[in-house]
Amino acid sequence: MRSFTDIFVKHPVLAVVVNLVIILAGWRALMTLPVQQYPKIESSSVIITTVYYGASAETVRGFLSTPIERVVSAISGVDYVESTSRAGVSTVTVHLKLNHSSTAALAEVTARLQQVRAELPPQAEPPVIEVQRADRPYASFYLSFTSTERTVPALTDWLLRTLQPQFSTLSGVQKVTIEGGRQIAMRIWIDPDRLASFNLSPGDVQGALLRNNYLAAVGRTKGNFAQINLLANTDLRSAQEFEELIVADRGGAIVRLKDVAKVEREAEEADMVAKYNQAQGVYLGIWPVPGTNEIDVAHRLRDEMDRIQPTLPKDIDMKLVWDGTMFMRNALAEITKTLSETILIVAVVVFLFMGSVRTALVPLVAMPVSLIGAAIFMFAFGFSLNLLTLLAIVLSVGLVVDDAIVVVENVERHVRLGRSRIEAALTGARELVGPIIAMTITLATVYTPIAFQGGLTGSLFLEFAITLAVAVVLSGVVAVTLSPVMSSRFVHPQGKEGRLTAFVNRRFDEVRRLYTTLLDGALNMRWGIVTAALLIMVAAWPLYLFSRQELAPVEDQSHISLFFEASPDSTLAATNREHLQIVRAITAFPETEFTWGKCRDCACFRDWTRRCRHQANTTSSWYWKATYRPSNCSIRSAPCWEPAGKAASSCMWTPTSKSISLRRASSSIVNVWPT
Repeated sequence: MRSFTDIFVKHPVLAVVVNLVIILAGWRALMTLPVQQYPKIESSSVIITTVYYGASAETVRGFLSTPIERVVSAISGVDYVESTSRAGVSTVTVHLKLNHSSTAALAEVTARLQQVRAELPPQAEPPVIEVQRADRPYASFYLSFTSTERTVPALTDWLLRTLQPQFSTLSGVQKVTIEGGRQIAMRIWIDPDRLASFNLSPGDVQGALLRNNYLAAVGRTKGNFAQINLLANTDLRSAQEFEELIVADRGGAIVRLKDVAKVEREAEEADMVAKYNQAQGVYLGIWPVPGTNEIDVAHRLRDEMDRIQPTLPKDIDMKLVWDGTMFMRNALAEITKTLSETILIVAVVVFLFMGSVRTALVPLVAMPVSLIGAAIFMFAFGFSLNLLTLLAIVLSVGLVVDDAIVVVENVERHVRLGRSRIEAALTGARELVGPIIAMTITLATVYTPIAFQGGLTGSLFLEFAITLAVAVVLSGVVAVTLSPVMSSRFVHPQGKEGRLTAFVNRRFDEVRRLYTTLLDGALNMRWGIVTAALLIMVAAWPLYLFSRQELAPVEDQSHISLFFEASPDSTLAATNREHLQIVRAITAFPETEFTWGKCRDCACFRDWTRRCRHQANTTSSWYWKATYRPSNCSIRSAPCWEPAGKAASSCMWTPTSKSISLRRASSSIVNVWPT
C-alpha cells in the first residue's frame, strides 16, 4: 500500500528543499521578530487632564472631575475610573479592560468630552487626553543630568534646546520627556495692598497681560520687485518690558505693572524634585515605540550617549540610571544558554541510546528545523521573542525529537529483518504516518487550550501555547518528509553495525525482557496498581491546596521600589527634606549602588553577582529602616505584574497601621539598580 511518504523517499531532493524552505523562512522571521520581556498585552489607560488655574481642590472636584467621570464611565470597555483633584488640576484616569482597543476608547472619550464641555467652567483649559500603557506607565530608559554650576531651570532649558531633540530622532523612540525639570518663566508677584489702593483687581492685571503680550502675524507687503514680511513686536521679552506694561489709566495717571507687582525672570513653580543620590538634577525619559525591539533601542541609545559624552559641558554629568532592558537581556541570555545546554544534553542522550553518530543525526537535524520553523508562525501571528515564547522553545526541544526517533528506530528494525535501507525507509514511513499524525495532534491539543484561557493568564500564555504547539506540528512534518530520507542513508546496513550500536542493541534486548517480566507481574496485581495510583492522586490534593500561588515568581532584578507619603499639607521642600533622610538611610546599606528618582521619587541595588544577600532577604531590612520616619512607607520588589494598572498585592510590603496612597509632591519612589 502506497503512501505520500514514498514521494519524499524516492525523491530526496524534494524533502531537502521542503525543509530548507522551512529553515530559511523561519530564520528570516526569527531575525524580524521584536524582542520583549513579556508578550504584548493591550492594557491601556486614558488619562484626561484639565487645568483650572486658581481653583481649589474642592472646586476642581465638583466642577471638573465629577462631570468628566460621569460621562467617561459610560463608554464601552471601561474597567474602572479613578480621579485626582488638586488645586488647579483635575486628573481622571479611565482604566480599560484587558485587550480592549485603546484607539476606540480614545475616540469615544473625545466624543463624550465634547458633550460635557459646556458644563465645565469657561475659565478652565480644554481637557488634554493621553493614552498610556497601564502595565508600564513609565519610560523604558531614564537619563540623569546633574550640574555643579547650573541651576535646575538652566539645566532644563539646555536639555530642551539640545539633547531632547537629538534623542527624539533615534530609531524606535516614540517620545522623550523631561522629568523633574523647571522651565524658565516670567514670575509676576502681585502686591494686594498696592493693587487695592488703585482700586484694581487681579483680573485687571490678567487682562492687561492678555492685551499687551501676544503673538501677531501681521502679513507682508509686495512691491514691483520685492516682497517684505512685516513684523510686529507684540510680545514682551524681558522683566523690564513687563514692568513698563500699562495696567490702567486713572484720569491721566497711568498705572504700570511695576506699581502693583514685582516682576522677575525665574522658573515655573516646582511640583517635584528630581535627584541622583542627594544632588538635584533633571531626567530624560526615553519611551520606545510599542512593539519595537527595545534591546536594539537600548544599543542605539548607548551609542548616542557615547557620541554625545565628549561634547557635554564640563559641569554636566550624564548617567543612564534606568535601563528597562537590562533584566530582559540577562534573562534572554540565560534562556539562550539553557537552550544550548538542552540541545547538547538531548544530543548526548540520543547518541548514547541510538549507539551511532550517523543514526543520531536524524533526530538532531529534525530539532533545529522544527524550532526555527516555529518562528514563521510566530511572525505570522504577530508574536515576539520574549521570556514565554523562548520558554516554549526550550520545552519543545525534548518533544520535537520524538517523532524522528520513532522513524529511525522503525527503519532500523526493518533493516535488521533483512530489508534494504530504501525498502525499510518506505515500509517504516508507511507504518508510522498514522501514529505520527496522532502523536502530533495529541501533543498540540494538550498545549493549545492554554491559549483559550481568559483574563491576564490567557493573554500572557497565548504565545507560549501556540509556539509550543506549532513546534510540535512542524516536528511531525519533518518526521514524514526528511527523517525517512535521512534514515535510508544513515542507518547501518544489516550486519554492519558498529560495536557501540551492537552493545546498545543488546542492552535494549535485556531491558525489553525485564520490562516484559515486570509488565506480567503488574497485570497480575492490577487492583493494587490502581489503588496505589488513586492514593497518589488523593495525596497530591492537599499539596496543591497548601502550595504558594502566584502569577509569576518574584525574581532578583536588582531593583526595589519604595513608596512613602508625607503629610497631606506638607510642602514640597518639607517632603524633599524627609525624602533625603530616607535616601541616606537606604544608601547606608552595602547592597545599595546608587539612588535616583524624583520626589515623587526613586533608589538602587548592586548587581546580584556583586552582593551576598538576595533581594528578598534585604527587603525587610529596607522596610524597617525606611519606615522609621513620620511618613507612611511601603516597599515593592520587582518584578510585579500589574494587570490594568492594579498593584500586585503579593509584591507589596505595607505597614499594618497606616494606609498607603500616592499623591502629587508628597510621595516618593526609591528604585534600586546596578551600574
